[in-house]
Amino acid sequence: MVSHSRPPSRLDVAWDRGFRFLTWFMAWATIALVLFIVYKVTESAFPALQRYGFSFMTTSHWDSNREKFGVLPEIWGTLYSSGLALLFATIFGVGVAIFVSEDFVAPAWRTLLKNVVELLAAIPSVVYGLWGIYVVIPLIRPMADWLHNNLGDFPLFGTPFAGPGMLPAAIVLAIMVLPTIAAVSRDALVNVPPRLREGAIGLGATRWEAIFKIVLPAASTGIFGAIVLGFGRALGETMALAMLVGNSGVISVSVLSPANTLSALLANHFPEAQGIEVGALMYAALVLMGITLLVNVIGELILWRASAGMKGAH
Repeated sequence: MVSHSRPPSRLDVAWDRGFRFLTWFMAWATIALVLFIVYKVTESAFPALQRYGFSFMTTSHWDSNREKFGVLPEIWGTLYSSGLALLFATIFGVGVAIFVSEDFVAPAWRTLLKNVVELLAAIPSVVYGLWGIYVVIPLIRPMADWLHNNLGDFPLFGTPFAGPGMLPAAIVLAIMVLPTIAAVSRDALVNVPPRLREGAIGLGATRWEAIFKIVLPAASTGIFGAIVLGFGRALGETMALAMLVGNSGVISVSVLSPANTLSALLANHFPEAQGIEVGALMYAALVLMGITLLVNVIGELILWRASAGMKGAH
């Protein structure tokens, strides 16, 4: 049977041009929207930028009555809580990804586990916060008290556990970013060519040697991308942290100490803010946007270098 091709009709040409224009328009509209958001936030923050300058990010006081504002503790809390959460979520997320991408259980059970993990992303942030207050804090209190009583001289546990603090906030935040890391890491592992696994096992490697020495390195670029996405999600999380982190403007390495984050600061102070405090809060929002942008840019650069290195190795 011979198929005959025909030249595109005017309708086909018009549809193709229209679709190309639509995609071009949406791409540039997305960039324009981001720039507009940055412009409006910067415009609102400009009075505080003029008044406080760079000292806003190096001082620790937030006193609306005296109009003295600084977000150094909030910057520390944002990075510290996100880093701890990312550590927990990476360990469990990559573990889940390995489990559901390899033939450890029947396909039906793998599909069930994958769907359950992905459903965690659908739970509202405020529900995570309530769950953290009524379940996580009482659950970790005995362990936290034991750590402080026995390892109180160690900086990580040198603060009595009062309830809300860095540890419960990081645990809940890790659960919230777990679906992102697990899903993207699973996709990266599944896309590794099966011949690599088969070749490693054929040469005498055990299953775990094939996973850790062949599959994980081959999927490392995608897994790192998942970690960067998870870190970006953790940096911007608001309600759960506002309910769990303690909202205390202190700088401490103790995981039992209360702290504060930029997003929690914005959520707690904006409803009653007036005058220059509004500008200070918008300045804090600008700092948070800058941190998120910097993290994503650094992540993309590392990802690009890793991809280039792997291509060169091939």
